[in-house]
Amino acid sequence: MAALQAHQVVIVCGETGSGKTTQLPKMVLSLAQELRQESGREPVQGRGLIGHTQPRRIAASSVAKRIAEELQTPLGEVVGYKIRFQDRLGKATRIKLMTDGILLAETQNDPLLKAYDTIIIDEAHERSLNIDFLLGYLRQILPRRPDLKVVVTSATIDADRFAQHFASRSRSGQVQPAPVLMVSGRTFPVEVRWRPFEETRDFDLNDAIAEAVDELWLGQVSGDILVFLPGEREIREAADHLRRHLSHDPIKRNAEVLPMFARLSQAEQDRIFDAHSQRRIVLATNVAETSLTVPGIRYVVDAGTARVKRYSFRNKVEQLMVEPISQAAANQR
Repeated sequence: MAALQAHQVVIVCGETGSGKTTQLPKMVLSLAQELRQESGREPVQGRGLIGHTQPRRIAASSVAKRIAEELQTPLGEVVGYKIRFQDRLGKATRIKLMTDGILLAETQNDPLLKAYDTIIIDEAHERSLNIDFLLGYLRQILPRRPDLKVVVTSATIDADRFAQHFASRSRSGQVQPAPVLMVSGRTFPVEVRWRPFEETRDFDLNDAIAEAVDELWLGQVSGDILVFLPGEREIREAADHLRRHLSHDPIKRNAEVLPMFARLSQAEQDRIFDAHSQRRIVLATNVAETSLTVPGIRYVVDAGTARVKRYSFRNKVEQLMVEPISQAAANQR
């Protein structure tokens, strides 16, 4: 927190599972409370918020719930969230989770983002159109908001570009990049098994996933299985196929198959993080790649594709395209 006190912008790099998403807002809140106690001033209602953006709705709501649990406060009081069609904020809210699109929309009515003391841009390495626009916009307003603190977090080593983007000039005229903090995460030995797949009339991706699950089920260490798929439709189809496949085995039929994508209801989201006794197979989009860490996972099946939002110059609109993932994304998974 000393770096945040001394600088207006701080870049935080850490691996998945390092806790940066849930711990940073708590640390910033603690720092803000200490500064208020020293100054003897209370925040004006509706101002002094810690804004924390996530690229996906399911991540915003789940992270808000987790932080509220750790602070032992009801969701919607000290910690709240705002996503499309849902708003769990209160008069006492200090930490506000939201999608990057929500913060972007707020710039129309609050151009200088005066409602916020600190803004945390999480998962900046995803470099979506919203995230890139926010990073550029924040750089423009920082000179006009010297009291505003910005924390940019990334799960991959892309820190230098962010540090140069938010570089500032010292009194001597030298350009100083924003400070970069590295957060160590939990690392485990990983065994990679290649399963070349060619789709035929009698064998498709769902069959390949079922075969991979059968192979991993016989692993020496028991644990849950996480399967990465590009989107909701593929997840629902794979879940139906997997349930039918497992029902024929007296041992595997008790396994729980859970979907994980942005449009899940709150109750279905909670099931993923609840304690359980039987073995689980979680079918997820790339929301489980960096935004959320699913507990209990020992094995990962990666289809190698993701549904990515791309801008079409021909049609002048954004489109969702299924594309092969990068090597960096594969390593991240």
